[in-house]
Amino acid sequence: MKKASLAGAFFVSAIWLCGAQAACPPPDGLSDVAVQRVVDGDTLYLSDGRRIRMIGLNSPELGKRGRADEPFAVAARQRLEALVAASAGRVRVSPGKDDRDDYGRTLAHVYDQQGRNLEEQLIAEGLGYLVAVAPNVDLVECQQAAERKARQAGLGLWKKSPVVRAEQIKAPGFALVSGRVDSVQRNRGGIWIELQGSVVLHIAANLQRSFDASMLKGLEGRTIEARGWVIDRSRRGAARPGQARWMLPLTDPAMLQAVLRQK
Repeated sequence: MKKASLAGAFFVSAIWLCGAQAACPPPDGLSDVAVQRVVDGDTLYLSDGRRIRMIGLNSPELGKRGRADEPFAVAARQRLEALVAASAGRVRVSPGKDDRDDYGRTLAHVYDQQGRNLEEQLIAEGLGYLVAVAPNVDLVECQQAAERKARQAGLGLWKKSPVVRAEQIKAPGFALVSGRVDSVQRNRGGIWIELQGSVVLHIAANLQRSFDASMLKGLEGRTIEARGWVIDRSRRGAARPGQARWMLPLTDPAMLQAVLRQK
């Protein structure tokens, strides 16, 4: 993703700007494959043995090991099951540039037999969040448009704002975090964006070229919204005295927005 794309990811208000819904087009030459089972709102098993983790979509987690289901987790799974059933139980799969995750799942975009992207549909209905993890960011723009649609309409996850303030973070896991930027610093480890509270956003050194450094520096004193998987640095022994306990790695410019114009 080019540096210029970061400007498109920043908004001057908490109200997301309206825009035409952009369809996520399928590549040519994809063949159908039968779905064996839908696991949850963003994961399915295929009859050829592949476990698919859908790119660009993070659906709420189903309860495990005694934990309760997250809001809309069951609805997301049921909706994905319905979309697969409406496609005669068969889907078309387009693996990402990085096509394997740490759990051995195939990272891929999934389409129905009519060529409609299933991640886009679930995001547009408020049954999952847009996530962008480089280099699998080819459909970020149309997925952003889908999320704007859901957010403006207050659908699903957006019926009640899921955004939490930085000082409210108490556990690791996926989160949408808002906070005021205290400082933006760069070192050999990458770029570090300190939020008021106890959260630091981190852009790894190998991802810095995707971000506009001058625009990031201009965020100091502004309120931003970031999303991603929060890490507890104290458990990893990575937080030194005086450093933020919670770290949220930014994997693409689409995971960060300025959400409030400062006076």
